[in-house]
Amino acid sequence: MRKIFFILLFLSVNITFSQRSMRIGYIDTEYILQNLSEYNEVSKRLDEKALSWKKEVEGKLRIISQKKEALKSERILLTPELIEEIESEIEFEEKEIREYQQKRFGPKGDLYLQKMQLVQPIQDQIFNAIKEIAESKDYDFIFDKSADIVMLYSNKRHDISDQILRIITRKNKERDRK
Repeated sequence: MRKIFFILLFLSVNITFSQRSMRIGYIDTEYILQNLSEYNEVSKRLDEKALSWKKEVEGKLRIISQKKEALKSERILLTPELIEEIESEIEFEEKEIREYQQKRFGPKGDLYLQKMQLVQPIQDQIFNAIKEIAESKDYDFIFDKSADIVMLYSNKRHDISDQILRIITRKNKERDRK
C-alpha cells in the first residue's frame, strides 16, 4: 500500500511540474537600439565614416571619367601605343578603385569590421539584460520581433523591450558614476 501511495504521489508531482505553463516574452531590438543614445552615436560615427569613404571613391571615379573623356577627345591625335598605354592606366586605376571599395565596403571590409567592433558591446548589453530578465522572471522563451522569426500576433503585455532598456540604462548610469 505504501509503495502504491509513493508511486501515485511521484506521478502526481511529475504531472504537476510538467503542466507548468510556459512563459514567453518578446523584444523589439530595433526599438531598443533606437532608444539607446550609445547606439545612435556609434551609428552616426559609422555613417560619417562611410560617407567620407564614399566621397573619396566618387572623387577617384570622377578623375577616371575625366581621363576617359580626354582620351576620347584626343584619340585621333595619339599613336596607337600611347592610346593603349593610357587605356591600360585607366583600367589599372579602375581596378584599384574596385579593390578599395571592397576593402572599405565589402563583406569583410572596414565598415563591416568597425560596425561589428562598435556594436558588439551594445549587443552584449542587450543580451545580458535579456538573460537577467529571463532568469529573474522565469521566462522559458524570449523572441526577437525584428528578427526573421515570423510573429503573426503578439500581445503587448509580453513585450519586454522597455524592461531591457531600463536595465541597460541603469547599468550605464552606474558605470558612468564610477
